[in-house]
Order: sequence, then structure tokens, then C-alpha cells
Amino acid sequence: MKLIFITISILMLLSISYGYAQQNENNDTKKFTEKIKLVASFYPFYEIAKEIGGNNTIVTSVIPVGVEPHDWEITPQQIQDIIGADMIIYNGIGFDSWLGKKEEFRNSFLVDISKDLQLIKLGKQKGSENLGQVPQPDDQTSVYDPHIWLDPILVKNISKTISKALIKLDPNNTDSYLQNTKNFNQQLDTLDSLIKISLANCELKDFITFHESFRYFANRYGLTQHAVHGYFPEGEILPQQIIKIVSLAKDLGIDTIYSEELKDPRLSQTLASEIPNGKVLQLSPIEGIDLEEQKKGIGYIDKMKMNLENLKQGLKCK
Repeated sequence: MKLIFITISILMLLSISYGYAQQNENNDTKKFTEKIKLVASFYPFYEIAKEIGGNNTIVTSVIPVGVEPHDWEITPQQIQDIIGADMIIYNGIGFDSWLGKKEEFRNSFLVDISKDLQLIKLGKQKGSENLGQVPQPDDQTSVYDPHIWLDPILVKNISKTISKALIKLDPNNTDSYLQNTKNFNQQLDTLDSLIKISLANCELKDFITFHESFRYFANRYGLTQHAVHGYFPEGEILPQQIIKIVSLAKDLGIDTIYSEELKDPRLSQTLASEIPNGKVLQLSPIEGIDLEEQKKGIGYIDKMKMNLENLKQGLKCK
């Protein structure tokens, strides 16, 4: 009887252990088969993350579609929603001051897509959180141009950073993330070649934008950007600045003033009216899209091609 009791006890322990092992195995499987929840700080990184994550992820944007990111403020409810994400993708050199100010995000899986990029330095700025940068220990912080997504070659590096982070978080889907990255980077290479060919034979190399967001793009393709506003399109434009821009356009033979989709075009129209044969075309900094574009399924590559077509007109390319 004693032997029978011991045998039964051992079988019961084995059964309990097996059941516990099965439960843990199922939990692990659930962890890696559920879609990864990604939060991107705003539109361009939302688009890139969707390309790389593919069917294995659910991607949302902190800044809603159609909202101008420079004017946006985070709410307490959004903070709670973001904390629940598996990964937060942000630009460590701009637009994301909400992240730098919120201690709640310090335990989150944060992915700074600006790391390991060749950045354009703008100088030193005290209190850089006002420019959308994550504060550093030294209050005299270097300030960099944040518009890195307008250079397709830098976007290739950004996509690789996101891919590496996803593989670390979800190694079971490594092949999928690598293939998505390869496919997207091939599209970016094609876009880069198209831009080079399209801008190879143009009368002008100078163009005037609404705000100074195209320096990475201009540096990549041998152009010179001039802007009505600085790197952040807020504040009143003084009459002296308007006179300066009009004079510059006349001197350089520029007849196109570029506007943005999320900004009032009236200032650009006023400037164009002061220039011989002046006209207004759109040159999107791709900081967001409007609802109509979203309905049509227009994405990052599409927006870059639309910009290229309008640039060709303004630069008088053949």
C-alpha cells in the first residue's frame, strides 16, 4: 500500500508539473504570436514602422493624422495609452519634447531613430526641450535639424534601427522583419535614383520653402534651401523678412514659393504675388498628411514623389 501511495503521489506531481509547463508554454507562445503594439511619435516614423513591422505589428501615431506637430500638446490619457505599447519610436533630436518631460516613459522600450545618423548641427540652445529635444544633463545642449526623414538614404538607416529593435523584441519573426526592411530599402533606393535623375538638369538650384525643413534633402541632392520661417514654423513674419524673401526670389530668378499642406497658404500666396510670374506649389515636409490623403492610401514614398514633381517645376528642370 505504501508503494502504491508513493507511486500515485509521484504521478500526481508529474501531472501538476506537466500542466504548469503547458501553461507557461502557452503564455510564451501568446507573447510572440500576438501582434506587437508600436507607437510612433508622428507621421513619418509611423509610416516607416508600418513598412518594417508589416503584419506582425499594430502601429499607431502619437500625433493624430491632420494635426500640425509643432502646435500639438500631449494629454494625460494619451500618456497612459502610450505607456501600454510594446515599443515607442521617437526622434531624439526633435518634435518629441513630451517624451523628455514625462518620467512615466522611462521604463518603456524606447527606440531613438536619430542614433548613428550624420546629423546637421544648428548650434547650442539653452533649454532645448522647447525645440522638441530630449533634455540632456548639460543645459547647454547641442541642437540638431530634426527633419531627417526627408533624406531617403537616412530613412534607410532609420528602417534598419526599427528592424533591429523589433528583432530584439520579437526574435521569432526575425525573417519577416529583415525581408520587410529589404523590400522597403529597395523602394528607397529607387526613389533616390529617381530624384537624382530628375534633378540632374535644372536651371535653378535654389528654392524657397515655408519653413526650413529641407536642409538634409538639399544637402543630399546638391540644392540650396531658403525659407520664410526658421526650423520651426511659428511666430509672426516681420515685413523685413517678406521684403528679403521677395528680393531674394527676384535676384535668383525664382518664381515659385512653396507652401505646406498643414499650414495656411495665404502667406505663400502673398509672397508669390510680389514676384514676376509668381506661383505657389506645395512642398510637404511630410510631418503629417490630411484626411483626404489618408483615405486615398497615400504614403511616405508617394509624398516624396509628389514633392519631386513640384520641385522640378520650381527648379525649371528639363
